[in-house]
Amino acid sequence: MPLTETGQFETPNGSKYLQQLCKHFAHKVIVEYDDKEGLAALPAGPARLYASATGLRVEITAEDAEGLTRARHVIDDHLKRFAFREGFEGMSWQAV
Repeated sequence: MPLTETGQFETPNGSKYLQQLCKHFAHKVIVEYDDKEGLAALPAGPARLYASATGLRVEITAEDAEGLTRARHVIDDHLKRFAFREGFEGMSWQAV
């Protein structure tokens, strides 16, 4: 049974970061997105992204804990580069 975690980043730039992540991931994996929602077929499992006026929420799914760890790292590492002006350190992740 797949494992799922949700990460939250409180920011007024959720849509911007959703689009940046999806454009970047599209170089390597299948991605579908608009300005409010995105889906990226990450190697560990799908990542669903949701932007609102107050933040970015990402739901990751993987077959095991190692896959979740890899997916968290990929999302957080890219956001650290994209959201450096906001002092981003990492999403607050919670098991679903």
